[in-house]
Order: sequence, then C-alpha cells, then structure tokens
Amino acid sequence: MERLHFEYHMEIFYTVPVSQCYFTIKCIPKEDARQHLLSMDISVLPETAFSYGEDSYCNRQIFGHVKETHDKFLYHITGDVEILQTDYEEEAKEERIGMYRFPFGKCLPGRKLLAYYNTLDFSECKSEYDKCIRLMHRLHQDFRYVPNATQIETTAEEAWNMGKGVCQDYAHIYITLLRYMGIPARYVCGLLTGEGKSHAWAEALCNGRWIGFDPTNDCLISNGHIKLGDGRDASECAINRGLIWGGGTQMQEISAAVLQNQ
Repeated sequence: MERLHFEYHMEIFYTVPVSQCYFTIKCIPKEDARQHLLSMDISVLPETAFSYGEDSYCNRQIFGHVKETHDKFLYHITGDVEILQTDYEEEAKEERIGMYRFPFGKCLPGRKLLAYYNTLDFSECKSEYDKCIRLMHRLHQDFRYVPNATQIETTAEEAWNMGKGVCQDYAHIYITLLRYMGIPARYVCGLLTGEGKSHAWAEALCNGRWIGFDPTNDCLISNGHIKLGDGRDASECAINRGLIWGGGTQMQEISAAVLQNQ
C-alpha cells in the first residue's frame, strides 16, 4: 500500500465585485478499489456554509452559496489517500456501461481522426486490454504535448487537427478512438505527483473491470495518480463550476501537490 498526501488550491479573482455566487466544486478523491480517502480538510473563502453530495456519476462534491459581495473566491483542500495494490479501478456495473459506449460532447470522431484510426494495426492484439495498450503507445508517439496549445472547449477532433495539446486532449482523443473501436471508455480528472496542477487520463472497460490508462505519459495508472472524478468527457467532472452575479473579467490561479507520506 502507498499513502499519499495531496493539496489542491484554487483562487479566482474578479475585476468587478461579485454580489453573490453559487458554487459546486468536485475535488474530493473518489473511493474505489484502488484508492481510499483517509482524511481531508476543506476551506472556502469568503467563509460560508457548504454541503456535501454526489453527482450522477458518484463524483463527490461540495456546493454552497456565497451571499456577501466579494472580489476573490478561494478553495483549498488537503488530505491523505491510501493507494491499494490493485490493477483496476472498480468492477463494472452493467447498468452504468452503456453511456460510455457512444460518442459524446468533446469526444466525437471527425474525418481526420477516423482517417488516423484506419492507419492503426491491431491484428496482433488478443484482447481489449492489448488494444488499449497499443492505442496508448501510438497516440503518445503521434501526438505532441504542448502547454497552452488548446483551450478547455477544444474537442478531440480539433486537437488532433492541430497535432498538439495537453492532457485533456490526449484523454479526449484516446476515449474517442476507444469508443469507435467498441470499447467503453470514460474521462478521468485527478492529481499526479510532480504535476503542480490537475491531470487527466482515461479508463477503459477490459474484461469487466475499469482500468486506467494515461496516454499523456504513455503508462498505466500508478501509485502516483489520485482520481477525483470521471464522466463522459471533461465537462462532466470539471473541478469548479458556478453561477455569479457580476465579476467582470476572471483570473484563476491553481496549484496542486501530491507527495508520498513517509
């Protein structure tokens, strides 16, 4: 077993004061067969009451309402996670597989992604797991990681046409192609040792189990990955969402750390 300490800090600055806001934050590690949340502490400024809950994907979240005028919103979470020695995330539940089989949102295959798929050779792959590994290696080889090359709204097809992107784009492209192959796949938002910010990867359904693949780093999910949430694409497990009155231009600063506990 591995024990990890994590911290996630987010600040949003507004050029025009916000008179009130409703917020939903999904930054609490998810409990599954691979990881167990041992402890956590959450703070929100301006200070306000908040509630805990889960969305339709069982992603854990806090939500609340800031009623006072403010020009900065701050969220900070720290805690410890135990990583268990399993090679999968969780057993698949049949009633929750269907939604991950089909194109959705930012994971829609276009002409150039389909043309790329037709260049891939899976003839030597004996299982869905082998196909996932083969595709991960090829995508890592054929797509370039370039910070700030894309935006949060960029789709898989748009990123592929550019030939470069960030972890979100790797995950979206990977998921799009897996679904086209007939393999259910879902998007994962999480934290990773050494990153300093949130990270994204994918899970694919192999032999009845969800297994994590990180195409950005060309590896299986390791003891350094902490899963926060999953969904059909990035929009469904976004860490921060809300509704504000006022605000003007927004500027956001995020920092994250994952450390091995001694």
